[in-house]
Amino acid sequence: MQFNRKKYSDKILKDLYEGLLRPRLIEEKMLILLRQGKISKWFSGIGQEGIAVGLTKGLDNNDYILPMHRNLGVFTSRNMPFDRLFSQWQGTSLGYTKGRDRSFHFGSNEHHIVGMISHLGPQNAVADGIALAGKLLKEKRVTAVFNGDGGTSEGDFHEAINVAAVWDLPIIFLVENNGYGLSTPSSEQFRCKNFVDKAIGYGIEGVKIDGNNVLEVYDTVKTLAESIRKNPRPVLLEAITFRMRGHEEASGTKYVPKKLLDDWARKDPLMNYEKYLLKERVIDKKYVDTVIKKIKKEIEDGLAVAFASKPPEVSTAIEVADLFQPFEQIQISPKSEKTSEKRFIDAISDGLRQSMEKYPNLVLMGQDIAEYGGAFKITDGFVKAFGKDRVRNTPICESAIVGAGLGLSIKGMKAMVEMQFADFVTEGFNQIVNNLAKTHWRWGQNVDVVVRMPTGAGTAAGPFHSQSNEAWFFHTPGLKIVYPSNPYDAKGLLNAAFEDPNPYLYFEHKLLYRSIKEEIPDDYYTVEVGKAKTVAEGTDMSIITYGMGVHWAKEIVATLPNISAEIIDLRTLLPWDKEAVVATVKKTNRVLVLHEDTLTGGIGAEISAWINEHHFIHLDAPVMRVASLDTPIPFAPALESNFLAKGRLKGKIEELAKY
Repeated sequence: MQFNRKKYSDKILKDLYEGLLRPRLIEEKMLILLRQGKISKWFSGIGQEGIAVGLTKGLDNNDYILPMHRNLGVFTSRNMPFDRLFSQWQGTSLGYTKGRDRSFHFGSNEHHIVGMISHLGPQNAVADGIALAGKLLKEKRVTAVFNGDGGTSEGDFHEAINVAAVWDLPIIFLVENNGYGLSTPSSEQFRCKNFVDKAIGYGIEGVKIDGNNVLEVYDTVKTLAESIRKNPRPVLLEAITFRMRGHEEASGTKYVPKKLLDDWARKDPLMNYEKYLLKERVIDKKYVDTVIKKIKKEIEDGLAVAFASKPPEVSTAIEVADLFQPFEQIQISPKSEKTSEKRFIDAISDGLRQSMEKYPNLVLMGQDIAEYGGAFKITDGFVKAFGKDRVRNTPICESAIVGAGLGLSIKGMKAMVEMQFADFVTEGFNQIVNNLAKTHWRWGQNVDVVVRMPTGAGTAAGPFHSQSNEAWFFHTPGLKIVYPSNPYDAKGLLNAAFEDPNPYLYFEHKLLYRSIKEEIPDDYYTVEVGKAKTVAEGTDMSIITYGMGVHWAKEIVATLPNISAEIIDLRTLLPWDKEAVVATVKKTNRVLVLHEDTLTGGIGAEISAWINEHHFIHLDAPVMRVASLDTPIPFAPALESNFLAKGRLKGKIEELAKY
């Protein structure tokens, strides 16, 4: 291994050495504790410390880094307190996730570190958002994100690099090429020999380095970072290295040829760098002994605090409260009484425009939303009003863009992501349910992202442009879901979603876009989230619904003069208005839950079960449900009509009235 100190001082060389020692000595201690049963699991980075330490030292402390399991050197090089770090691994209250997640699945804005989730790849999109925010804020920052060679097979890796390339984002995409994805060798993972070759396809630079040479890593990263600050762009950095222990300790390394392990053992980053410094007389044996003794004491002191720290408080109230950043909505009324007749689609556009005016840090992202104005023209004219920095066309990559929204939020900005159709959200599903929904609960980072979801049937668009998929997310704690049925609520709920610093799914029914209109305030206003609305008073039964169901219910009830039905528009699905439901149940004693989504496992099932469990005494009949067929949505208009709930609504109302 050849070291070239160039013009770096003895101080820098010593700092790199101590940087290598810290994670190595911590790991040696953790492996002992693992055998003693004092920690539950360990992902070892022994033999790879040169990458984490060299990269972190080569960046500024205010540059964000998104590390993975085996990058302990990132955390120690950012001087993260050992007591809190060890408590994190112990799952105690002093840890960064309060015992809710383990190992390096956490972030710390104080240290400009955002940890991973178990799904490999999503961290790259978050890096896009962080880098985008830094670029928009003109901070001249660099973001670095780690990948294992196996994880690069994930689509998230491709999506994020492609977005970064198109947007010239200042990111170092680091790939630790160690030859194995857990036990699967590279020959069974990909056909390219070097990852830098892939850079050509993205139109970006590719740089390959010896990942075990800490001085080469440091110099390369420092040089790249200085260049990227002046000329923002992504770079693919491939670090050749090897994982000397198992994927995690229980996995072992029996699948690795012994000669390969022996060869790489001779390339140990700490041992070789130490020999070099001793040879160059930058350090001596006394210095080594003194530094090791000092770090071991820091480790023992940190462990003493960690082992003495309390287990997390078991409190259902705290667990539920920590799902979201605390926010108390103050409903805003329009300042002027002036109104205009607006269609549903105009109301959404109006709210979006006024929120853009109110929040200069709000960025809109979506396919074709810039000059083209979006698939439904909701953002038509927005580029002229707000510029392309804030109204951003995206490549076709839902996962990367949702993840970028989280990255923007980490930097204190707001994001809106438009799904061209709600059906396409499946491509961003992981980011929504595992990143947006869980991040605040895990490590206290709020997620200020609104995902707009053009949804629903009635346009004969077939099974991939007509689905009602709100129930997919209704089951996911940590999300808020709104679903307006009229122009007034469409504008007010959208504005309210942007005010709240937590993740929202905003469902907007496509068939309503140009089919309904009403007089609504011209000024900015909000609608209370979590509050249902009584659309029609009644005494014989209650129809609880939302979205298009509200219009179906009004239409059908109008044809039944002998039935007095109260129609409740939920408006918010998470959290839904239990008080309004209780009030109408007590009033009419008969309930029908209606929604356009399919029957089985729909939101109506939860509402029905809740009423039966808590308010059965007030019922004069079983809670009934009307929903669409448990099939995909067909294309032909006659088949689509048969699929939808509307055709079965009248009969169900009459059945309930006669019960």
